Amino acid sequence: MTTRDHGSGRSGSRARRRLPRLKIALAAAVSFAVAGTAAQVMAAQPDDAGKQPAVPSLAWSDCQDGFECANADVPLDYRDPQGRTITLAVIRKKAPDQAEKKGTLFLQPGGPGNSGVDFVRGNYAELPAALRDSFDVFGYDVRGVGRSSQVQCWDDPTYTRAITSAKGVPGPDAYEPAVRQAAEFDQACQDNAGDLLPYVGTEYVARDIDLLRQALGEDQLTYYGRSFGSYIGTVYAALFPDRVRALALDGAYDPEHYANQPYAYDRPQYLALDGAMGRFLDWCKADQATCGFGDGDPRGAFEKLKADLDASPVPTANGGQAGGYTLVYRILFNINEGKVIWPSLGEALRKAQQRDNTSFLLRPPSAASYDFLNPNVVVECTDKAYPRDTALLKRKVTGFAKAAPLLGPALAYGPPLYDHQHATACVQWKGEQVSRYDGSFRAKGSAPILVVGNTGDPDTPYQDAVALSRELDNGRLLTFKAEGHTAFGRSACATDAVTGYLVDLKVPARGTTCADETQPPSSTPKVAPPGTTLGELRNGVNERLDRIGALR
Repeated sequence: MTTRDHGSGRSGSRARRRLPRLKIALAAAVSFAVAGTAAQVMAAQPDDAGKQPAVPSLAWSDCQDGFECANADVPLDYRDPQGRTITLAVIRKKAPDQAEKKGTLFLQPGGPGNSGVDFVRGNYAELPAALRDSFDVFGYDVRGVGRSSQVQCWDDPTYTRAITSAKGVPGPDAYEPAVRQAAEFDQACQDNAGDLLPYVGTEYVARDIDLLRQALGEDQLTYYGRSFGSYIGTVYAALFPDRVRALALDGAYDPEHYANQPYAYDRPQYLALDGAMGRFLDWCKADQATCGFGDGDPRGAFEKLKADLDASPVPTANGGQAGGYTLVYRILFNINEGKVIWPSLGEALRKAQQRDNTSFLLRPPSAASYDFLNPNVVVECTDKAYPRDTALLKRKVTGFAKAAPLLGPALAYGPPLYDHQHATACVQWKGEQVSRYDGSFRAKGSAPILVVGNTGDPDTPYQDAVALSRELDNGRLLTFKAEGHTAFGRSACATDAVTGYLVDLKVPARGTTCADETQPPSSTPKVAPPGTTLGELRNGVNERLDRIGALR
């Protein structure tokens, strides 16, 4: 699940993504000098049916700054392992002393929808030296994402129109239009990407990882996955428990709720996000000198600001408009940075009150964001088993909006976009779900698996990490007492624990808790403080790189 709407490294994506159905693509031109990155269609051989899928052959080539890139052909449909293939873009940077390395470390970003290629390229330098010295660091774009046959349902103008017309304070009649809009999105998915949709679910992603593991010559998997990457790792462990060396699952999902009881998964997400926003506003009231927003009543000021922007959107530098929904959208992702960003959020809210379009909370989503949002919806509609009961859908969605009044209504009745807005699309989803995994999630007999959860996580609630650690046959929970999303790179304590586990298989003692979150600075920082990226403030419009964070 993650979502960081920030970073760099996606400038080549516009040439890659306009590829309806399964067609051979041209190579990506920027920072990735390999060709043929979309799915390749090959005729199935009837007499090959039932055979195991072939292990990909990786022809590595230099792709700048010491990284090597390649393509990996894997089955499009694992029910027909000798049939059509899809090509995955992969990247690695080798350990400096190959004689001393322990193997290969897979890095998996959040989402669904973030590029694993960009994740490795953008975060390698910030990894602890022990990881860079001990492993070849490896990542890839999962099927349907980035250079691996990017899924597109709505094009950029359609997404822009939907977001511009959405409201930060939806009216009493917002539900039915939201359902109609979700149906339009679903139809666009079928029209523009129907050949690929059944095959982007997480079971097939996990099977791809096992083929890549074999292609790299690894007997077992060493893996760090954050947010949605934690769910991918969970499914891998469930399918291949004996092939787990070390899995660190940071910002973890409750897999049973996610896959099989999605409304039970959605409600805690609404509550976690609204809880985080509420705690920020409480701090803002208590420290008005630093926050500077709200004139003693930040909650009231926030509600008024949403309504004012709905009534009179702010013109943006690129000729667009930023209304109340834009404000909510930006908060949804920025609140993940934790307490260190709170003064910056206060300043950005104050600028928004002043109709200053330099506020990062008034920047509409960019085209790079849509590269993320399309597969974010598609993968979850493929993975999740929502009941096909429209009356139940209405009760749940309206209930979620009521339970989370700060941000919930805008998200519940907005266009299909991020996690909170998937139910209306997924209940109406007509695509096959052949690549979905429904359990069991025990991973019986696996090596110890490290699960990491933040007590104040606004994106993947802490109780999800607790649930996963108990669901796993051999799970161990590491707790980070903090606001914000995920722990590695934000907590020296958690980073050391994860590193020791991945390198030396040292499992933290039961009950281990880290409590070293960076506290709010006394004024708005001008550069990213240690332990965060403040990506929205720093990185301009190249938004889709999922950053681990600067280590202290």
